Formats: sequence, C-alpha cells, structure tokens
Amino acid sequence: MAIGNELVAGHEFLPEMGRDSYYPAHLVEQGRAVLRALCERIEAQRPLDLAELYVLTHAATEEFNRLGEAFEDAGSEIETVARDAIGADFAFVAAAYGFTGADHEELIAPRDW
Repeated sequence: MAIGNELVAGHEFLPEMGRDSYYPAHLVEQGRAVLRALCERIEAQRPLDLAELYVLTHAATEEFNRLGEAFEDAGSEIETVARDAIGADFAFVAAAYGFTGADHEELIAPRDW
C-alpha cells in the first residue's frame, strides 16, 4: 500500500541513524519499514482519537523492541541517538496525521530501549 499522506510520503525516516555507520544499514532500513508500516496502518484504520492511535504506535514500538535485539546481535544498540531519532519520527507521524496533542512518551510507552 502506498502512503497517501504527502508529508509522510516525502519524509526521510531515521536520517541520523542512516548516516552513522554504528547502526547497521539493513537494520536501519528495517526500522524505516516499521515506521512506514505504521503510517499505512494509520491510513487504513483511521484512528478516531489518541487512544486508537496509541494502540497502533504501541504495536510499532513493540516491533522496535524486537529490532533492538537484532541491533545488539550486530554489535550496535538503540541508544541515545537512536532513541531520539525513533521518538522524533513517532512524534512526526502523529502530527502528520493530525494528532498534534499526542503525548510523545505515550506514543512509545512500551519501549524497552
């Protein structure tokens, strides 16, 4: 499914991580895929309120939790720079879909990174 939101479709996810060789490129791409899939789910399910949005963002956060294990296996980790980049992109997605009042910490509440 193609992303219909033009703002999101033209956005580069996780640019800081993509430019840093500490993060394996194939894992950064998997993180980008998680964020694109989140956007596709938002467009398909059209959450009506923040509670519905948080269900979707929490599921995506759980995917990043699993991806964090792959980063560790590759000698990397989701540390400060990565946490900030991922969190910023979750906030960007929420705002791009009109959820400007989303709590940035709640968007990624189940994170273990």
